[in-house]
Amino acid sequence: MFQRLLPHQIVNTVYDIDLPKLKADGVRGIITDLDNTLVGAKTPLATPELIAWLDKVKQDGFQVVVLSNNNSARVSKFAEPLGIPFIPAARKPFSKAFREALRLLDLAPEQAVVVGDQMMTDVFGGRRMGLHTILVTPIAIGEEGWGTRINRRIEKIALARLRRQGLWPNKEER
Repeated sequence: MFQRLLPHQIVNTVYDIDLPKLKADGVRGIITDLDNTLVGAKTPLATPELIAWLDKVKQDGFQVVVLSNNNSARVSKFAEPLGIPFIPAARKPFSKAFREALRLLDLAPEQAVVVGDQMMTDVFGGRRMGLHTILVTPIAIGEEGWGTRINRRIEKIALARLRRQGLWPNKEER
């Protein structure tokens, strides 16, 4: 079970994602979480650095969709000014919203990646759909809601098990 929580890649931030490699691998779409992946959970709008990164992503030929468990008001306030399609109240890790994201992108699972900060929602949900998963370090853990705090506790147990099995790198190895 814990191996289904294992991401294909681990990076510190979205800025560390190797976009040329993704493109070379045939990836054309990025399904990304919002809170603590792109910005902190209490940060309402994109930062200038994130706007520049998203512009580069689009210039490199990638499509982007925001897939968030947060409510429509929060997600639309962030995504609409950027012109990015979004799916709020996604109920990740359930498959329905991931399928909808792929439909919006008009891509097959092997042509898209999922980027997120949670193993329990983003990685598990993406892997269930056959998507390549990229786990980022959460931006601001102290700002999270109760559901995410529960997930983080489960993740700690999973990480301990994965480390004992030699499947999770130490921070120095990333």
